[in-house]
Amino acid sequence: MRQLILKIHSRCNLSCDYCYVYESVDQSWRTRPVTMAPATLERVAHRIDEHVRAHDLRELQVVLHGGEPLLAGHDGVAAVLRSVRDAFPAARFSMQTNGILLDERFLALFHEYGLRVGVSVDGGRAATDRHRRYAGGRGSYDRIAAGIGLLMRPEHAAVYGGLLCTIDVDNDPDEVFEALVAFRPPQVDLLLPHGNWTTPPPHRDRPLAYGDWLIRVFDRWYDSRPEPTRIRIFESIIARLFGLPSATETVGGEAPGIITVETDGSYEQSDALKTTVAGGPATGLGVAGQSLDEVLDHLAVAAPYRLAAQCRSCPVVKVCGGGLRAHRYAAANGFDNPSVYCTDLLALINHIGARVRADLTRPAAVHQ
Repeated sequence: MRQLILKIHSRCNLSCDYCYVYESVDQSWRTRPVTMAPATLERVAHRIDEHVRAHDLRELQVVLHGGEPLLAGHDGVAAVLRSVRDAFPAARFSMQTNGILLDERFLALFHEYGLRVGVSVDGGRAATDRHRRYAGGRGSYDRIAAGIGLLMRPEHAAVYGGLLCTIDVDNDPDEVFEALVAFRPPQVDLLLPHGNWTTPPPHRDRPLAYGDWLIRVFDRWYDSRPEPTRIRIFESIIARLFGLPSATETVGGEAPGIITVETDGSYEQSDALKTTVAGGPATGLGVAGQSLDEVLDHLAVAAPYRLAAQCRSCPVVKVCGGGLRAHRYAAANGFDNPSVYCTDLLALINHIGARVRADLTRPAAVHQ
């Protein structure tokens, strides 16, 4: 196991209309505890210690997630960090948040535990407020931007992990890129909105809508290489072109080595599978009865990462790996399909490959 995602709070203070947790076919969040109970957290810590000892692990990434994890409060977040650190002192912590509740007390706690914070924002005010709203419809950009502003202070550079942006092709890609870079993030994740062949993503009827959008952003990023901003999907595609590992599930096709623990202690697969069928990410296992090894063994049999025949014969399969597993789903035949974003990924990979290869064939002076 490479990464353990802990859902420490199962509710959110926003009501984003594209949310894969609350707005998709799987509504299991409704029956789960709001927060992870102390007894559940104790079992999680035991499972981490058990797994680390069994495999002599040197590192493990633990991600605090939700819902909105900061709703667990300062004391609740501190209790999770302390419990995991006691179980495995070398654990590396990160968190994905909407940033609205970030304050100096949280940041001091994150410095203490070396936790890096990723904030979800979709660009500037108009792009962000298009989807990321409060339940009453009011936009959230101002509060999110204020939280990112705290992270941008020099004294908090060590805990500023980056930004996560869900792509909306109705938002101008140049404007989104400029707005994100203005926050000076160390890294940006550009996420394709979760969809599949049965429940298509928005604008699936527009050929190459997402591929063209990403190509526009890639060219801006590649031509300027703004410091310190890295964009993970682009770097992962470049890495795969050279036979190196991907840093994102979106491309590469490697078995992810990721386990999610919900607030009730149940083990789940990727959250993206909530968009496929009710109970899509469920394993039927939990921290009370099964070890992390047992859930990994279960997933190897129950959810193998097989590629569709069409993917196996594709010239870029070693780069895209078939795309994110959830994006391959169709009610008629499960995951035996290419990604619903297949043509977009193909166009993006070919474009990036052509640009990188062109640079590598230039004279050395120009290349440098």
